[in-house]
Amino acid sequence: MSDSPKQGARPAFREWRARRPFWGGLLLALGGAEILLTEKASLKVILHSGAQTLAGYLLPTVMLLCGLLILFNPTQRLFYSIIGVLASLATWLTSNLGGFFFGLILGAVGSCLAFGWLPDQEPRVSRRKRRKEARALEAVQP
Repeated sequence: MSDSPKQGARPAFREWRARRPFWGGLLLALGGAEILLTEKASLKVILHSGAQTLAGYLLPTVMLLCGLLILFNPTQRLFYSIIGVLASLATWLTSNLGGFFFGLILGAVGSCLAFGWLPDQEPRVSRRKRRKEARALEAVQP
């Protein structure tokens, strides 16, 4: 048994979320899911229409997979985010203008967030905590 106190689900999730580009992966996956949901064609239409319609389903699926892979394998986030932004931009042509712009924007913003995430940064200190620490230092010093 470990000597550390038991954590609840919420602190454990926060710790897990802090070790990966959570919001980037989530936005990329949501963008891919939104584009997939805006596609209304059945499988018979896809097979009859050809490669253009198949790409309309393939690219949002790639976006969704890249978003999930960013969440669960953050060490390869740079590769997944580049593939994700390219797939997001390609949906402009293949999937109803990128899911009526909404999925395209979600995918591009999520990919950029994942690309820019730095794993070795210290957590940001809120403005309230910084002010409280400054006041404590001022009170100690004459």
